[in-house]
Amino acid sequence: MKITKLDIEGFRSLRKVSWLPSDLNVIIGPNGTGKSNLLRFMELISISAQGRLGKSIQSLGGMNPLVWDGAATSIKFAMTTTPEGGKLGPEHYELELARLGVGSSYKVEKELLINSYKLKEGSEKKPFKFLERFAKTAVIFDEREHTFTTPEEFISDEESLLSIASGPFINNHFIPPFQKGLASISVYHDLHTNKDAFIRQPAISRMEKRVDPDGQNLISVMHTLYTGDRDFKRDINSAMRATFGDDFEELVFPPASDQRIQMRIRWKSLKREQSAAELSDGTLRFLFLLTVMASPSPAPIIAIDEPETGLHPSMLPVVAEYAVEAATRSQIILTTHSPQFLDAFSGTIPTTTIAKWENGETILQTLQGGELDYWLKEYSLGSLFKSGELEQMG
Repeated sequence: MKITKLDIEGFRSLRKVSWLPSDLNVIIGPNGTGKSNLLRFMELISISAQGRLGKSIQSLGGMNPLVWDGAATSIKFAMTTTPEGGKLGPEHYELELARLGVGSSYKVEKELLINSYKLKEGSEKKPFKFLERFAKTAVIFDEREHTFTTPEEFISDEESLLSIASGPFINNHFIPPFQKGLASISVYHDLHTNKDAFIRQPAISRMEKRVDPDGQNLISVMHTLYTGDRDFKRDINSAMRATFGDDFEELVFPPASDQRIQMRIRWKSLKREQSAAELSDGTLRFLFLLTVMASPSPAPIIAIDEPETGLHPSMLPVVAEYAVEAATRSQIILTTHSPQFLDAFSGTIPTTTIAKWENGETILQTLQGGELDYWLKEYSLGSLFKSGELEQMG
């Protein structure tokens, strides 16, 4: 799955934006321009497909702090993706959450999942529908577009129809892959590396291949992949040696107690291995980024907020290199305000979107090829950002 167009209205500072991402995306702009709100919205999309929207919005304080300026009457989005499950699969999805009065409650007002490639024959050509909903009236369509009207008692005001339409009793094999793709969007921000963080402690030994959004299952994932996948182990070792030199030998995962393992780094110059509890914040963050982007089973869409945070400048080219490689398997979205990180993309120029703050809302402007290419002949992407030329191009 890859998003080709995303329209958002009414969410936080995103009053009304339209964005056209590519495989590898970098969103730049100073603090406070709303870059992170785009990632928070990606997270909301994933949560809605998982069927956890009600509890999530409640935990965030309800609709009041989520709608633009506390005044928008709804939050809605429309997204176009590559067709999921083949050319005839879903590729356009819309969802609208209507605020109830001026309070924090809401209801799903509208939902639509279609494929615009497969058009019905006749005088009026319309997109092929997979599901359609207006408030409590919900219809799911099979692959011949025969309707299955869902009884109102099974429809939740606060949850998407998509989150329940992928069950085994729905005769449409296109809907589950689309739902799974949205539900699998991985958004990473606020990685906790304090001394008491789970990421520093021995982990229960279990097979895990994907890092959770909070990153706290990193050791379990690294143990699974590093000891079970030669390519992953080679990639991690290569990145660590590129950063720390030949003194790095390997990662080891000795048992810590019953059913628990720990992660340690073995250095050639030291007799004693260094445990995760002893590693610097930057080294842990570096291993976290490498694991997310080198995973052989990555999420279809990966978004990382300010990956440069806490990293030594020497690590940035390695992170950029792995991001470029990861973009061949997943859609990668990165936010940053670091010129040094932008300069780290030396061979491949990512699709660059500028986030601006104007009149109380976020404006997203993606730089187009011609003008950007002209400037890049003389200047690096980072130096253009630092000089303010990128904002002028936007």
